[in-house]
Amino acid sequence: MNMRRNLLIICALFSVQMFFAQENSAFGVGEWFKFKMSYSNWLKAGNATLTVNDNKVNGKEVYHVVGKGWTTGMIKWFFKVEDRYESYFDKKTNVPYKFIRNIDEGGYTKDLEIDFDQVNNKAHINNKKDKTQKVFDTKPNIQDMVSTFYYLRNHLDTENIKIGDEVRVDMFFDEENYGFKLKYLGRETISTDFGKVDALMFRPYVMAGRVFKEEESLTLWVSNDKNKIPLRIKADLRIGSLRADLEAFKGLKHPFKIIVDN
Repeated sequence: MNMRRNLLIICALFSVQMFFAQENSAFGVGEWFKFKMSYSNWLKAGNATLTVNDNKVNGKEVYHVVGKGWTTGMIKWFFKVEDRYESYFDKKTNVPYKFIRNIDEGGYTKDLEIDFDQVNNKAHINNKKDKTQKVFDTKPNIQDMVSTFYYLRNHLDTENIKIGDEVRVDMFFDEENYGFKLKYLGRETISTDFGKVDALMFRPYVMAGRVFKEEESLTLWVSNDKNKIPLRIKADLRIGSLRADLEAFKGLKHPFKIIVDN
């Protein structure tokens, strides 16, 4: 009887723990964002979407996030972009098991499928474009390009963060371990399509080179609430600048705090 009672207590505690973990999560299945992008602050450049789906990988419950980006209007005629990113990451630990990057940016293409072995700290890369397969060592609990954003939404302590504080995450990108760094810049009330919103400003450090002008080329605004909604992104490119603003959303986990309605 004691063993049975102990088992019931353990199951009850686990259920309560899972309930609170799910309630405290910044996002859930069904969340969807749409962004409008503009080039050099005036020319419409395209759209992007982020969708959170339900899935399984090797029997494990995962979030399957699909990110898409594409050019529209005049930009499309001289610089066509069709990007697709997918990440399958664990619902409990947030670590990714699979990452897909299939992009075409003005003729620059990649078609990668990465399987992460989180037990042995390996990344198995299937390069479909070049028809090659490679294996790389990774850091423990490695994140991919997409899962990093969702990991930070759940784990960043925005209650106690101070201006100038930096958060670091081990990320694997293409064929490289990358020490991703995010710097907190402070709070700002910004105007959006939905009204004025209290936002937290961050500086994600990126790899300077083909796309970005320098490491500090990116600025990110997220809502100062439990959702941590990405509201705006500004990027200084090697040529011109790019801005993405949240245009539509659905399936939020928590109430969206708006200061003044438009």
